[in-house]
Amino acid sequence: MISQPLEGVGTALVTPFQENGNLDISAVRRLAQRQIDNGVDMLIPCGTTGEAVTLSAEEYDQVVTTVVEASAGRVPVIAGAGSNSTAATIANAKRAESCGADAVLIVGPYYNKPTQEGYYRHFRAVAEAVRCAVVMYNVPGRTGGNITADTQLRIAEIENVVATKEASGDLGQIARIVRGRPEGFSVLSGDDNLVLAQIALGIDGVISVAANEVPDLFSRMVHLAMDGNFADARDLHYQLLDLLDGNFLESNPIPVKTAMGMMGLLTEHFRLPLVPMQEANRQALRNILVERDLIRD
Repeated sequence: MISQPLEGVGTALVTPFQENGNLDISAVRRLAQRQIDNGVDMLIPCGTTGEAVTLSAEEYDQVVTTVVEASAGRVPVIAGAGSNSTAATIANAKRAESCGADAVLIVGPYYNKPTQEGYYRHFRAVAEAVRCAVVMYNVPGRTGGNITADTQLRIAEIENVVATKEASGDLGQIARIVRGRPEGFSVLSGDDNLVLAQIALGIDGVISVAANEVPDLFSRMVHLAMDGNFADARDLHYQLLDLLDGNFLESNPIPVKTAMGMMGLLTEHFRLPLVPMQEANRQALRNILVERDLIRD
């Protein structure tokens, strides 16, 4: 169980694959270590960015266990474990817990579009089934449904639900959650390009895609803002803005893995239904990396 409120920068880790499609576990370990070395505060394996839905149960265990071992207790590990089936989500959460994860990240059930009462009962059932901490995740653009501020605040009262990752993009909703949250409950952004504005509202940090590429710069920006130095944080935000937008030229994690391949951090391979980036978008992303001095032309 996490003893301190979650804050700062968490990285939604990509999952590297080999050319033959197999999991590249040595790269998982190396990338996790790179994040810690560059000041990231939390590691989040097996989420959307980690292509978790394409991993076998054995691969899932390998990834989570490897990240836990790489962290060695230095930063919390929050493993993605969500599903649109409550029973499957509970099974996933128990697997993550058995692999040593400090918390599980649980997305609002997708496709079947539950009511607000359904969201509440889903999270309550998961939280009651595990001993580790639970982080809820609201991302209407992917799930097809929004967990409202009132429902999130209701879920926040469940004992081991310790945080929400809010990716609705609705600043009004986020402000209502920040205003009404119980003591010790963390509000984390799920939108890299909005995190600076959201810190001004009082959120506690972010679970980031861009931190895969630039963990040092992104962490510096977030921590400057959290320390009240918005002038320097804003300068970094504008330096990174094109990259933050570039990461969503196509569906995440296609651009971020493409960029990391260009940067020599991994070999660029996806599992269907994700496919390599379209050439025009690939060139646009390459230009962004060159402009930011992340690769040479």
